[in-house]
Amino acid sequence: MAVKLYGIAMSTCTTRVMTCLHEKGVDFEIVPINLSAGEHKQPSFISKNPFGQIPALEDGDLTLFESRAITKYLATKHKDKGTDLLRLDNLKEAALVNVWLEVEAQQFNPPISALVYQRMFSPLFGGTPDEKVIEANAEKLGKVLDVYEERLSKSKYLAGDFYSLADLHHLSYTYYLMKNPEANLINSRPHVKAWWEDISSRPAFRKAAEGMTA
Repeated sequence: MAVKLYGIAMSTCTTRVMTCLHEKGVDFEIVPINLSAGEHKQPSFISKNPFGQIPALEDGDLTLFESRAITKYLATKHKDKGTDLLRLDNLKEAALVNVWLEVEAQQFNPPISALVYQRMFSPLFGGTPDEKVIEANAEKLGKVLDVYEERLSKSKYLAGDFYSLADLHHLSYTYYLMKNPEANLINSRPHVKAWWEDISSRPAFRKAAEGMTA
């Protein structure tokens, strides 16, 4: 039975899971959820994610939500397939992957998600980008990326000289950021820029990003 992924390709969190599935070479079916029609708030979807947010994943009799939890499950279950994303056979490497997974979720995601929402998604819902919010979060993200620049001056990827789930989790939001003036936050930092060009050129992400048309 193929894995079912409920969501839409332009969703950053759905794309995060799709990229992991492609890296692992796992067959899956994308089940579109019509957000404008409110399908994510209907009982049939709420039974999969009680918070009414995409994505959700069904793997046999197991149903999961929260994209980062889904990718860790997939990378663990299929650790011997495709790219080794968690380095579970090396305690030190696995610990560093976990550190940078937390950095992405706690430090990187809050400002970049606020920026992308203001630039890309607020206008889609009839809003106007709030320049004060953009300016404040650009400053916050810049400080985070200063740390990344230092880290990436010493290693090719965040957890070491190997691509991991920690790098993968950055892809979808940064992809949208790069379509906006705040792309300079990446481009002005040479090691961050080189890292971004590397990870965004991976076939798994390029395939997942085909639907990111926002």
